[in-house]
Amino acid sequence: MKLSGKKIAILMESDFYEPEIFYYQRRFLEEGADLQLLTRLWGQPSLTFKGHEYHLPLDVSGSFEGISDEELATYSAVIVPAGMVSDRLRYTEDLAKVPPASTFMKRAFANKQIIKGVICHGLWLLAPVREVIAGRKLVCHNNLYGDAKAYGADFVDQDVVVDGDLVTARTGGHCHLFARQIIDLIP
Repeated sequence: MKLSGKKIAILMESDFYEPEIFYYQRRFLEEGADLQLLTRLWGQPSLTFKGHEYHLPLDVSGSFEGISDEELATYSAVIVPAGMVSDRLRYTEDLAKVPPASTFMKRAFANKQIIKGVICHGLWLLAPVREVIAGRKLVCHNNLYGDAKAYGADFVDQDVVVDGDLVTARTGGHCHLFARQIIDLIP
């Protein structure tokens, strides 16, 4: 199995696109990866999130908060999924501070060994740290074309775009193409 011993994180919140997440849960595990769902737990031992399409529940007990740079470096990939996950994760109590999930992604971008995957509306999570994608080639949902340009990204009109350690895809419906690229890029 190509990904045996490799860790992949998927950031989670409510309004996730169920077919995408369920696909990853099978596809990455099929390759032998240790797939971890991470969120902001707000001091709770776990949270249950509901999907966008069917309102299916998904329990998440992993947190990205408190992960050191050393532990972050043990991940082969970090994925920001489609749906409204990124909009919910970019909440911050203090507008003078970058949201914790955006800070986590900025730290992931600082490590070129970690594949960063951002699909569909996942781009919203990078709005507070847009410098990490300025000048980078990417694709996102067509509704976010203006956002991508405002963030200084180089929008490419393709379903999946690879720019070094960054893999992006247009919609959650392209998750199979997106996952294939991530699998191929992980050494």
